[in-house]
Amino acid sequence: MNLAATALTLFLVFDPFGNMVIFHTILSRVPAEKRRRVMIRELLFALIILLGFLLAGSHILSILGVRPATLSISGGILLFLIALGMVFPAKSMLNDAATDEPFIVPLAVPLIAGPSAIALLLLLANKYPDQIQNSALALGIAWGSAALILLISPVILKLLGSKGTHALERLMGLLLILIAVQMFLDGIASYTANRAL
Repeated sequence: MNLAATALTLFLVFDPFGNMVIFHTILSRVPAEKRRRVMIRELLFALIILLGFLLAGSHILSILGVRPATLSISGGILLFLIALGMVFPAKSMLNDAATDEPFIVPLAVPLIAGPSAIALLLLLANKYPDQIQNSALALGIAWGSAALILLISPVILKLLGSKGTHALERLMGLLLILIAVQMFLDGIASYTANRAL
């Protein structure tokens, strides 16, 4: 397992630059003195949820009877759809945001611990069962980087402006499309090889 590549993929999936605007739109309903505390709490909830899926991933897959190739193909499709949303952003999350203080939903789940991140962690747990510590380290690096960006996002939003933020998100989306297609092709190759045996 390539630690740097795994951490980068998770970081792209977390999409902190794209989530900055959504985070601050939702947190604008929270008193200013509580916003940072709420953001840290939600980020920690997301990390706990993601670690849970990483550690229990292989057991979950064996119970469901899902093969690694199936997970790789479906994960690639899911990442591709997420990446398309980054390149061509929709505003439904902003419209559906709760009016009260967020608690787990929607900041921790699904904005950080979303289905694509969970699918990727399940895939890592199944593909590299003997490297769970490295997968956890990659998760920690990606989560820490995303959390730092979200915590300093008021400064970033001022520096980049709206257009700069959207341009950066689209660039990250394009990179994620490449990763998603490769994951899909790896899943097809693995499935074809297993069928041939």
